[in-house]
Amino acid sequence: MRRLRELFSLPLVRLLAINLAIGVAVALIMLAGLLALDPGGLRRLILADTAPVTALALLGFGLVITFGSVAMGTAIMALGRSDRPGRGDKSPTGAGVVKLRAAPAVKPRSRAEFSA
Repeated sequence: MRRLRELFSLPLVRLLAINLAIGVAVALIMLAGLLALDPGGLRRLILADTAPVTALALLGFGLVITFGSVAMGTAIMALGRSDRPGRGDKSPTGAGVVKLRAAPAVKPRSRAEFSA
């Protein structure tokens, strides 16, 4: 228990755990919504199966992995950002910005030009 408390005292671990919990909550809401709305007869298909618990567990596991990873990844990517201008963003203004220009239009060839 003490080791777990030490682990959660680290800010990064705490950030990831909180965002994982958010992702799990969103996944469970998504699963409940899918079962309630029954898109494409999904609920009827799952409940008609001989092992509906297995189907629900696999669907739930996939949603938890997906939404948990998205929430944790979003938290990690947002670490260097700040709402206040000039704070938190370490990159210089305009760094990595590439200006693009449109390519000139090319006249399509006619069929006669291809056969020649």
